[in-house]
Amino acid sequence: METRAGDPGAFARFDLTSVPSPAFVVDEAAVRRNLAILADVRDRAGIKLLSALKAFSMWSLAPVIAEYLDGVCASGLYEARLGKEEYRGEIATYCAGYKAEDLPEICALSDHIIFNSPGQHARFRPILDAARTAGHSFDVGLRINPLHAEGEVAKYDPCQPHSRLGFPVDQLTSDHLEGVDGLHFHSLCEQDFVPLRRTWEALEPRITPYFPRLKWLNFGGGHHITRADYQREDLIAFLRDVKANTGCELYLEPGEAVALDAGILVGEILDVIDNGMPVAITDISATCHMPDVIEAPYRPAMLHEATDGPATRLGGPSCLAGDIIGDYRFGGLPTVGQRFAFLDQAHYSMVKTNTFNGVPLPAIWLWNSETNDLRAIRTFNYDEFKRRLS
Repeated sequence: METRAGDPGAFARFDLTSVPSPAFVVDEAAVRRNLAILADVRDRAGIKLLSALKAFSMWSLAPVIAEYLDGVCASGLYEARLGKEEYRGEIATYCAGYKAEDLPEICALSDHIIFNSPGQHARFRPILDAARTAGHSFDVGLRINPLHAEGEVAKYDPCQPHSRLGFPVDQLTSDHLEGVDGLHFHSLCEQDFVPLRRTWEALEPRITPYFPRLKWLNFGGGHHITRADYQREDLIAFLRDVKANTGCELYLEPGEAVALDAGILVGEILDVIDNGMPVAITDISATCHMPDVIEAPYRPAMLHEATDGPATRLGGPSCLAGDIIGDYRFGGLPTVGQRFAFLDQAHYSMVKTNTFNGVPLPAIWLWNSETNDLRAIRTFNYDEFKRRLS
């Protein structure tokens, strides 16, 4: 899987020895620049824009995000709780499969509750009715599958054959929309405007008859709006037209775009061996700290990678044979104790970390590239590993 991010920005001058290793370092100034772009799109298009916690839930920056955006979207009870406790604005909660015991609290926390199928919505109507009787106010949404695939990698494409995400739009009937206020679809992954337009062109004829009874449409996430080459003017014009033609309030839910190119993961070389090529063991683990490297898979960009010299295979300290990050050039052989960093690691990497094999979690640091202020947000120790086990 290719990534079009990886601009070092101000991290080109960051001192990698100023933080412990491993550590995530997030640049608040870069986050603010992304948020300002998103807010400009939101204001000029006349839509609402929510930050996707599934991609970036560094809640110490929640007050900053609240300055620019309209709220957050959550993927279940825990993210909805985090949204209510730490963020401001609307909370839109979508889960592929709700549990009955979680829904009363989700109803109390959320402004929008989005179901994955009409059957699930119908099954939980008594819980929704009880929540409203208790004084809670929320809209109900239905996620639909546009049946139009745009994903680069099938397993990351919500419109892959036999997808579990969203109700197939060709099965949608008027009866399915009883008690439904809006439709949601999410079909993009790190993509620009053109795939969104093609998706809408395929979807619009199927749902046009339902526009008069809908309050809103949610176009989900996967929009790389803050990438330098994203066609933002085209997006704004498109959103204005859709809003005028449908009469619906429109929502976008970018996650990665909030933190794009705003964070690095700092690591250190622990050992170097030769096994037909230089192989370096690092304190960064693909399986523990950057699982998308294995799951996608993809090759994260390295800060200041050389253009020549021998390639060195980097891998983590775990016992997993596949804990391999990739092959990189240092301009020579890396040395024990040498620091390095991977770019564009604020989103997804941070939220997916785990303690497999007892590998420690990276610390989290916040830097402001404009003021050079640097502070530790969170460090982790043995207790984080032990308390997850029994």
